[in-house]
Amino acid sequence: MRIITVGDNCMDVYQASGKAYPGGNPVNVAVYLTEMGAKTAYLGWVGTDIYGEIMIQAIQDKGVDTSRISKKDGKTAVTHVEMVENDRRFGEYDEGVMAQFFLTAEEIDFAVNYQLVHSGIWGHADPYFPLFKEKGLITSFDFSDQLQDDRVQTLTPYVDYPFFSYTQDDDYIRQLLVEVKQRGAQIAVATLGENGSLAYDGEQFFPHGVGKVNVVDTMGAGDSFIAGFLYGRLKGLSAEDCLELGTITAGKTVGYFGAW
Repeated sequence: MRIITVGDNCMDVYQASGKAYPGGNPVNVAVYLTEMGAKTAYLGWVGTDIYGEIMIQAIQDKGVDTSRISKKDGKTAVTHVEMVENDRRFGEYDEGVMAQFFLTAEEIDFAVNYQLVHSGIWGHADPYFPLFKEKGLITSFDFSDQLQDDRVQTLTPYVDYPFFSYTQDDDYIRQLLVEVKQRGAQIAVATLGENGSLAYDGEQFFPHGVGKVNVVDTMGAGDSFIAGFLYGRLKGLSAEDCLELGTITAGKTVGYFGAW
């Protein structure tokens, strides 16, 4: 199982403690998949500051291939995080060098050696997804809670596994998943926070609840759910079993501070 994740990374800086944790959707998904046993690589940019060094070393220590991380003159992306009870609230986001991110021809050639490519809405990798599909890669993309973004329509024909973040199982999210599936997705998935998750495979909906867990910090919960779901799909599991595996993986992540 070979998976490459492409796009944004950031240091999550907790306002109350001042502690900084490596993160970003593609980074987190790569780390979680590595922990599950997949062979992974992360492709992105960091700055020439101390956060860039910390990011590379932390990802490398988790077993992710960091050979395609590029250092660019400037700052590594930073997200300021505030804790409200046990839930995280994102504050100011400084994109740093990632604001100018693009892929070279050599990096695209590197990526197409993998089985599946994953990125997210903030990763600046979406222009390359038609090419990834053309090259035969399985594609996954996290649209987060940006359900009104134009890319929900324009990008989804090139995404096998689109993920969305919403709040509840209602007519709105079900219709969205149906429309996305009709554009070409294999399975469209929505995470619903404390209300579990929902998937649609073109024939039926699969609602799934959440288990009872001790929530310390919800940072990375959605990303670890995505990792679990994708791992299950590449193992040939059913949609229901993939939702369960994603839920179990997310349940572990919320039990500690930071994404991993």
